[in-house]
Amino acid sequence: MSLSSFFENPERLNRWIDIAQSSFLPLLKGALLYSLTIAIASFFIGLIIAVLTALARLSGIKPLIAISRFYVSIIRGTPLLVQLFIIFYGLPSIGLMIDPIPSAIIGFSLSVGAYSSEVVRAAILSIHKGQWEAAYSLGMTYWQALRRVVLPQAARVSIPPLSNSFISLVKDTSLASVVLVPEMFRKAQEVVAATYEPLLVYAEAALIYWVICFVLSIIQDRIENKLDRYV
Repeated sequence: MSLSSFFENPERLNRWIDIAQSSFLPLLKGALLYSLTIAIASFFIGLIIAVLTALARLSGIKPLIAISRFYVSIIRGTPLLVQLFIIFYGLPSIGLMIDPIPSAIIGFSLSVGAYSSEVVRAAILSIHKGQWEAAYSLGMTYWQALRRVVLPQAARVSIPPLSNSFISLVKDTSLASVVLVPEMFRKAQEVVAATYEPLLVYAEAALIYWVICFVLSIIQDRIENKLDRYV
């Protein structure tokens, strides 16, 4: 069927309109209830892992450095999809069963932690040594200087790359469909299985992803502009 003949076929066009209307709310619900929720939870847990990993790398303690390097290497050196399969389908073979949503959050958190740890480490290293010396001269301990002086400045430096990581994570949540999480992409797969209209339904899902990421990009720009006033 040619493109012109498709638009001249009112029955097919009306069918697409009906499918698009009936599938919109289930897809949007999957995006808001699962995709975004999993992304937000994974991102904040991943940030905690990232800070701890970065501090371990900077600690000068060889065992901590070795463990953190191995963690970053194993996560960055294997596909996220494989990691999700190991957590959800592999761990039950040794008696450790984890539900779909926790499995997805664990997998995404570990991924965010490994990649973001390099961002956090670079941000901490970017703070001039004079800031440390000034904090020590005021009688602060290492942890006080880190918490009150260095980390707030490092946070500003790391916001742009971390914001990009979060937007990428929102898109990556489509991988949660392989561990049976009813997020937006899995909802789209279910609609396609019932209607046999993959082009329409997957294009609709892609449009919703794009709108969400576009809104997040606007929020990112506003946060960066606001923080720029204090630099």
